[in-house]
Amino acid sequence: MTCIKFATAHPSERPALGALDALNHLLAWLLPPLALGALSAALAKLVWRGELRAVRWRRLAGWASGAAWLASAAGLVVFGRDGHMATYGAMVVASALALMATGFGFGSGSRSSGGGGR
Repeated sequence: MTCIKFATAHPSERPALGALDALNHLLAWLLPPLALGALSAALAKLVWRGELRAVRWRRLAGWASGAAWLASAAGLVVFGRDGHMATYGAMVVASALALMATGFGFGSGSRSSGGGGR
């Protein structure tokens, strides 16, 4: 019953956020994008082993994590809270797009044969 009362309590009646609580909230907000970037980069290197041989894992993970963090920050601004399912979906899409751009390059022309397609 206290959880329900705490959730509906006036903001001035809520207990102050301590330093460890603030650190916990910050880490809980930063770790999902970092984990998503690291895991998706590792899976991309595993699946496209030959194509991504020249691209370092650290570069893939950095760009994927950064894109996922930007999507997480945008979700926090748009929805007013963290942990919205649409935010997690946006994090996955942003991470995939960053991996594609970093690993394969958008519009670089390096993957095309140079001829017309018909």
